Amino acid sequence: MGQVDKCERKQEMKKHEFQRWIEGGIFLFLFCLTVPVANWMIGHVGTTCIPSGPCLIPVAPKLMAPSGVLMIGIALVLRDLVQRRLGFWVAVAAILIGTGLSGLVAPISLVAASASAFLLSELADLAVYTPLARRRMVTGVILSGLVGLVVDSVVFLWLAFGSLDYLAGQVVGKTWMVLLSIPFVVLLRRRDEKTGLEPA
Repeated sequence: MGQVDKCERKQEMKKHEFQRWIEGGIFLFLFCLTVPVANWMIGHVGTTCIPSGPCLIPVAPKLMAPSGVLMIGIALVLRDLVQRRLGFWVAVAAILIGTGLSGLVAPISLVAASASAFLLSELADLAVYTPLARRRMVTGVILSGLVGLVVDSVVFLWLAFGSLDYLAGQVVGKTWMVLLSIPFVVLLRRRDEKTGLEPA
């Protein structure tokens, strides 16, 4: 009986490992995809598109923001999920990949601002999420996302324009996406607890 239990446990561990890598790979792919999609949206998606400027969307009454902010809010949550499934060092590698992509796909005039903002905001997200991840996953995702989105907004606006005039719209737009992702994060955590799937 003990041998059967051991075999079943081994099979369960293999199944969990396979599931962790598949889901982690999906989260990593989506995380990397947020960067080019954000840059594409800024030039093509919005209720108002400024000539030689960004396309804007309303994020609150009388408050507009570049449409790409939606993707940055999602990126912060996806980075946390990459870390949950694939571990700390894969999350660090994902940040470096995302930073490189951000520099490659940003308009030439915004390369430094875009890459710097992405790198610093994702590192801030990592620093806040990591100590909270195992015991308070949902709290970790919310707090790290909020810290990351503020860092991203401040760094990008300051480096790109030398001004924080559009900070409120950037922060609100990204906050909406972090908050809208929370039901999915809660469902994922509950499923993990039910199936016994541990974080990486």
